[in-house]
Amino acid sequence: MIAERIANRQQRARGFSACRYGLLCVAIAVVLAGWPAATLAAPAAATGAAAPSGADASAAVDASFDRSLLSGAGRNTGDLSRFERSNPVLPGVYRTDVYLNNVWVGRNDVRFAAPTPDASANACVTKALFEQMGLPLDKLSPEQKAQLADSSSCVELGQLIPSASMTFDQPNLRLDVSVPQAWMGYRPRGYVSPEYWDSGVPAALLNYNFNSYRSTSGGISQTSSFLGLNAGLNIGAWHLRHDSSMLWQSGVAGSPAHHRWQNIDTYVRRDIASLRAQLTLGDSYTSGDLFDSVSVRGVQLATDDRMLPDSLRGYAPTVRGVAESNAKVTVRQNGVLIYETTVSPGPFTINDLYSTGYGGDLNISVTEADGRVHTFSVPYASVPQLLRPNVSRFSIVAGQLHDSSLRSHPALAQATMQHGFNNLLTGYAGLVASTGYGAVQIGSALNTRYGAFAMDLTAARTEIPGQSTQTGQSVRLSYSKILPDTDTSLTVATYRYSTSGYLGLRDALAARDYARGYRYIDPTDPSVIGALNGTQLPGVLTPAQRQALLGTNSNNFTPYAAQLDRQRSRFDLSLSQRLGQRGGSVYATASARDYWNRNGTDVQFQLGYNNTFRRLSYSVSATRVRDVLGRYSSQFFASLTLPLGDSAHAPMFGASVNHDSDGRTLNQVMLNGSAGVDNQFSYGATASHDNQGSGSGNAGTVYAGYRSPFAQLNASYGKGSNYSQASFGVSGGIVAHPGGITFGQPMGDTVAIVVAPDAHGARVLNAAGVRIDRFGYALVPYLSPYNLNTLQIDPKGLPLSVQLDATSAQVAPHAGSVVMVKFKTSSGRSLIVRVRQANGQVVPFGAEVVDEQSQTLGVVGQAGRILVRGVKDSGQLNVQWKNEDDTAMTCPFSYQLTPRQKGTQTEAYEKIEATCTAVSAPAGSGG
Repeated sequence: MIAERIANRQQRARGFSACRYGLLCVAIAVVLAGWPAATLAAPAAATGAAAPSGADASAAVDASFDRSLLSGAGRNTGDLSRFERSNPVLPGVYRTDVYLNNVWVGRNDVRFAAPTPDASANACVTKALFEQMGLPLDKLSPEQKAQLADSSSCVELGQLIPSASMTFDQPNLRLDVSVPQAWMGYRPRGYVSPEYWDSGVPAALLNYNFNSYRSTSGGISQTSSFLGLNAGLNIGAWHLRHDSSMLWQSGVAGSPAHHRWQNIDTYVRRDIASLRAQLTLGDSYTSGDLFDSVSVRGVQLATDDRMLPDSLRGYAPTVRGVAESNAKVTVRQNGVLIYETTVSPGPFTINDLYSTGYGGDLNISVTEADGRVHTFSVPYASVPQLLRPNVSRFSIVAGQLHDSSLRSHPALAQATMQHGFNNLLTGYAGLVASTGYGAVQIGSALNTRYGAFAMDLTAARTEIPGQSTQTGQSVRLSYSKILPDTDTSLTVATYRYSTSGYLGLRDALAARDYARGYRYIDPTDPSVIGALNGTQLPGVLTPAQRQALLGTNSNNFTPYAAQLDRQRSRFDLSLSQRLGQRGGSVYATASARDYWNRNGTDVQFQLGYNNTFRRLSYSVSATRVRDVLGRYSSQFFASLTLPLGDSAHAPMFGASVNHDSDGRTLNQVMLNGSAGVDNQFSYGATASHDNQGSGSGNAGTVYAGYRSPFAQLNASYGKGSNYSQASFGVSGGIVAHPGGITFGQPMGDTVAIVVAPDAHGARVLNAAGVRIDRFGYALVPYLSPYNLNTLQIDPKGLPLSVQLDATSAQVAPHAGSVVMVKFKTSSGRSLIVRVRQANGQVVPFGAEVVDEQSQTLGVVGQAGRILVRGVKDSGQLNVQWKNEDDTAMTCPFSYQLTPRQKGTQTEAYEKIEATCTAVSAPAGSGG
């Protein structure tokens, strides 16, 4: 009973408190909802006070301020009317970023004009701006087109497209354009016009990777070091690249040290935007889409799919339908919503769906304005040969074969073409010709409701010196399908059949090498000699085969043709199957081959299963492979990983067991993690036990890495039974540009140099560990060419003396370019000033503060305090306001700060007291 009374009292107390709180909220809401606006005139009239001035009386008021709610009942406040409206835009031409439905479309000069002298200026749409946004001119009336063509008029977007609007973010120089979706779809998502691709600045680039490894085994120590260099020079649209490496090895057992410098390739490249292709002169690799990929020294012109927007890369079908009203169209795949848009009445087309791997049929729903829903499906299965409708790929290559695995360097010419005709059919064809070899291929790919198919036929002719001419054909069939009902993904299944006389490009060139007596495998490689001659391998390679590989026959082609494998057919399969929501997934890959010149079938496979249990992830797999010497082996592998904690830097524990058919078992446990604000520190430790081999027994390894803004460093040390090892590595990038030389982390081919003067130490958010150096530059690696890249600077940690006018910028670079992305900064000291008038009163709340150039620095806060940034060591500031009688007042004051050395940073605001004398401002000035 007592407890019940206490509970009732508490409930009544809570109700009374809630009631008081609710009444207070209602009162505040009523006040904010407009009581001041409705009653402000009456008190003003009663007291004889003038109404606030400084605004056009005819203009709509966005907000109003009741001064009585301010500290001191609103006394000692200046004119607040300028805060009643959003910032007005003055007429003129602004260089602004244009965004269409939140997607950047370019940077342009946009004219702003005011409809009336007292109104804010609006953006004027021109024909060029209309086309830049990808909007259709053919949907405009002749009168509207004439308005766009008249340069003296200012046409607003809403006059052309109903419900369209343009909003200007003046501080960030950003023009946001909103257009109904029915007017969209004429330009694919993610599209950036080639005219806005940035070709970058003249620059020299160097990417380096150095690693040194020292091992000690059986009392013998040896050190080997590797240095890889990727150098480049950009001049205009041309990009020169050179790749090379050096290997150095110390002497051992009385043998001298040796080193070897290798030039890998050199080429010059430029974009041909009109063809969506790249022109390469020098060393390059053929695409490998239709024929074997080989290295060629010569000229190559080939399309680059990266020049397509993301929404057009890979294969996805075009969706076509008809809407009876303004309808909503949704696209689902495997039950997942992947696209939604609004279309106008009539036929519609959706051709910019993002590629989703190997597919899954699309389910389309069209919801009409009256609620009726129409549904239909579009088949979607994909094989690599499929292209979108009206998308083409081509390549033209001419030059000399430059493949390091082959001794001869014959002339080579190749041409390929692929074209997507519609959702159903893609066709492709190609031809390749070299000294003594020629091949032609023709094929097609189909997308059907039963899956995706591709079939092609290749005919080849090979002339082998001293031997008969070989001719033959090869047929390839590929299939792919996702079964959503069972969640089965038959990713790719490929079958190839070749006649006995068919040779692929690389096999044909190798056969011609054999016929000339060249050695296919370098006999100076001690591991090859040991494997072939030092051990008898019954049933693997015959003595004739080993002699052929070592090149010890006077005529190497005879054992090649008679003994080495000539493939007749091959079948490859890749399959994955999910086992419900919590059952994990099973995957399998398999390959089967048979040959013309020997019995039996080679079967290789991998079968695996992976799943998670709470935070524990685990997997098991079994693999059967055939090595280069023809031996079969089986491997069984199991692993698990578990985070040791919930924090972002919690270390990860892992364990694995690897067992093979030779009886060898390797057990390992691992611990690794990262630390630092940017995860710039990494560490790891591994302990293992091996029951066989030269390294049998227990072993341990520790690892540490550091990713600095200027390079990446790593080191390791390991010790086991009768051996130890230690390594050290460093990698990074260097770019020489018009502003100087900047060091950074390892970089890709396309990079940005961020320019932010005086912003030393600021983080660039696009890459972990990248910061502005003391010269105001930062190297940002791995930009996506032809796409819009947004670069961001985190102002946190900047000294108070530095301000960023903007914290993000966007750029769409050409592949291989070095683009300079500039962030405007302003430097100066930061102050908190408390200003009083000569009569002892504080300056009015809300008054404006300007510098000697009449640039606004801020407004006066409570108790006359002002926060100003970017001021010099000394100078004069001016406080401006209007009295209630509309008299403009100005109150200047001087300040003097203790000089500081350049580069000195402070983490606190400086505070000063100042006194000013208020006087009436000259006509035309003041707040």
